[in-house]
Amino acid sequence: MNPREDGAKRAVHATVVKVLTHRRDDRGMRLEEFTSRCVRGGEVHELVTTDQAGSPPGARIDRVGFLGFAEIQDAGVIDRGDEVWVDGRLAGTVLGFDACHFPNHYNVLIAVGTLVTGPDLDLRPETSVSFRQVAAAVSADRPVGTRS
Repeated sequence: MNPREDGAKRAVHATVVKVLTHRRDDRGMRLEEFTSRCVRGGEVHELVTTDQAGSPPGARIDRVGFLGFAEIQDAGVIDRGDEVWVDGRLAGTVLGFDACHFPNHYNVLIAVGTLVTGPDLDLRPETSVSFRQVAAAVSADRPVGTRS
């Protein structure tokens, strides 16, 4: 999120449709240079954790934990830096995206301190997931019609 360019947005809500249980240390995902992706209601995307949080765009992401696949409820925008909430608990922040399976789905890379998989977060089909803009990054205290 770039607070000088980005305004407020609604949260993107999703529902787990398949739980994944494995980790890899040699996955070879590539962190896309794009900082945001639009998602449509009904799309299914893969949720993947990584402890490679400091990686720049274009970096190879090898250390991953697979959470599962989630169906997007309504269209929205997922941004790098969004908080990822799973069943009401903060799970991590969006690091970015890997498009190796696109147009079938994106891998949404989630920065975490320690790699976790679906069972580590007690994921089950129908578990709720949401992507939320960090509230502190959005300034809502300017009068209407003024610019910073």
